[in-house]
Amino acid sequence: MKIDIFGMFVHEIAASIQPYGLPKFRAEQIAKWIYQHGVDDFENMTNLSKDHRVLLAEHFVIHTALAQAIEKSTDGKTSKYLLRFHDGMAVETVLMRQPYGNSVCVSTQVGCAMGCVFCASTLNGITRNLTAGEILAQVLYVNKLLQQEQAHVNTIVIMGSGEPLANYNHVVKFMRVIHADYCLNISYRSITLSTSGLVPEIDQLANEGLPVTLSISLHAPNNEIRSELMPINNRYPLVEVMAAANRYAQQTGRQVTYEYILIADVNDQAQHAKQLATLMRGRLANVNLIPVNSVIERGLLRPSNKQVQLFEQILLERKINVTVRREMGSDILAACGQLRHKVLNEINID
Repeated sequence: MKIDIFGMFVHEIAASIQPYGLPKFRAEQIAKWIYQHGVDDFENMTNLSKDHRVLLAEHFVIHTALAQAIEKSTDGKTSKYLLRFHDGMAVETVLMRQPYGNSVCVSTQVGCAMGCVFCASTLNGITRNLTAGEILAQVLYVNKLLQQEQAHVNTIVIMGSGEPLANYNHVVKFMRVIHADYCLNISYRSITLSTSGLVPEIDQLANEGLPVTLSISLHAPNNEIRSELMPINNRYPLVEVMAAANRYAQQTGRQVTYEYILIADVNDQAQHAKQLATLMRGRLANVNLIPVNSVIERGLLRPSNKQVQLFEQILLERKINVTVRREMGSDILAACGQLRHKVLNEINID
């Protein structure tokens, strides 16, 4: 069976090719061909000898990703790709063209086991974790498209389908590889990782020495509502999640972002805003308000613009750093998991 070298560190590539007589220095050349130039055929690695290219093709393979479905917003700023891997599994990846550059949102699992009621990713359960290479393949797929426009990926958001910290080792490896100078050399400060609140893994991440931005999926100002929305809160209650976030901020010096999905008549009332302000007081933090993307299967409704503004104003009056997320891709099934769910339903119907 051929060895897949996509997603490997240079030293891993070097160790893999050395038994076949290839010198170690070839490993960095191979890595740059794969990661920087998007080459997935050894024959096109022209600074390697013909014999070496044949040898590599005999023993190794480069598994990337292919688009199974594509949706593009009418304003041209958002593109969502359902990317399929070599075993037929598919995940969603989103390109967002922001004023500050091109941002890519990647998935870390096929499906999700967290069971959050507002998220379409959980509708079909979880199938498996992604490898570091499969997470990387999502970014490089988009980067290859951007290279045709003389552009590139600027920032990465690990906020797609799946719980990143439930796939800890592969996610951390992905971040280290994408940061390497033989890959895209993405700054750790240009990476945001979102978690529903796995406390031990938050503490572990704080000790990795990777100054990535931590984003906590909060979505409620108290335990009662959070447990209704997010089953993980029964394992790691709000007080434990907030304490872990504080430790992360203290250890890394990085401001933590708290994501708060606003759901009409569930967590969007004035008393909820006041509770949230109390919870946030004195923290190195920013609250990101997100009017919910309607998920028909969940029956959740978006608050009115007036209610969103009222919620924001209550936080601002109490000196809480807050932003309202600018909606992108609302016309292309923007919520996590919606495109995959749609395609799966079409396959089942057919």
